[in-house]
Amino acid sequence: MKQAFIFPGQGSQFSGMGRELYESNQIARRMFEDANDILGFRISDIMFAGSQEELKQTKTTQPAVFLHSVIAYCTIIGVKPDMVAGHSLGEFSGLVANGTLGFENALRLVVIRANAMQKACELQPSTMAAIIGMADEQVENICQRIQIETDEVVVPANYNCPGQLIISGSVEGVKIACIRMKEGGAKRTMILEVGGAFHSPYMEPARDELEAAIEQVKFLIPSCPIIQNITGEAVNSPSEIKINLVNQMVNPVKWGKSIQTMIRDGAGIFTEIGPGRVLQGLVQKIDRTVAVSGIS
Repeated sequence: MKQAFIFPGQGSQFSGMGRELYESNQIARRMFEDANDILGFRISDIMFAGSQEELKQTKTTQPAVFLHSVIAYCTIIGVKPDMVAGHSLGEFSGLVANGTLGFENALRLVVIRANAMQKACELQPSTMAAIIGMADEQVENICQRIQIETDEVVVPANYNCPGQLIISGSVEGVKIACIRMKEGGAKRTMILEVGGAFHSPYMEPARDELEAAIEQVKFLIPSCPIIQNITGEAVNSPSEIKINLVNQMVNPVKWGKSIQTMIRDGAGIFTEIGPGRVLQGLVQKIDRTVAVSGIS
C-alpha cells in the first residue's frame, strides 16, 4: 500500500501556526530563522502571534502556509512519500517534498506568486463562493449561462470533492451565481472571505509574473510523481511541472480527480502535512476506504 503526502493551500492558516514546531524542534527553528532572513522580515512572528486580519492577506498567507507545511515535512524521520499532491499553493510544498525544488527557491517563488496574486486582486474587485450539494455539471452550466447573458465573469475554480465546488469571478457574477444555484437546487451557497477570484481570468497578470520567475529556476527530476491540480494526473517531467504550475493560476483545481488518481495508482494511506485538516476531510468525502491522518 502506497503512502501519499498531501499539502494544504490558502485558507488553512491560523494564528499560532508553527509555533509548537519552532519551540520543540531544532531543525524547524533553524528553517524558520532562515526564512525570516530570506524574506527580510520575521514572518514567524506573524505566524505565531499575528491577527487573523494579518494572516489572511494573500501576500502573508501563502508563504506562511508553505513554511508550516515544508518545515513540518522536514521534521518527519524515516518516512518518504510514494507520491505527493498539493491544493493550489500546496503544490509548491509537494515539490519540495519530492525534491523538485529546494527550500529557498520554492520559498522565493511562493513569495513572488503571493505578491503577484495580491496585486491582481487589487486591480479589480472579485471573489469566490462555495457551492454545496449540486452536481458539477449543473454548476458549470449555470456559470456558462451567466457569462453568456451578462458581462460578468464567473467560473468553476476548485473541484474539491463530490458535491463541493468553489466558483470564482466578479463580485456581481458570483452573487448572481449563488442566487441561481440556490434556485437550481444547491443545498448551500457561501461567499468566501478571500482576497479575490483565484483560479480565474482575473489572475492572468499574476500568471505572467509567475511564469517569468519560474523560467529562471532549475527544476530537478522528482523522487516521486506529483499529481498536479490542472490535470489531476501524475507528472514527473520538470518542464511539464513548470507549465502546469503557471497555468494553474487561471484554471480550476481538480482536487477530486487528483485524489482518485492517487488511489488508482495504489495510494491507501494519505497524510496531510501542514496547518489544518481541510484536505483530510475532502479525502474522506472522496473515498472513505483509505486511511487519512495529519502532521502539523
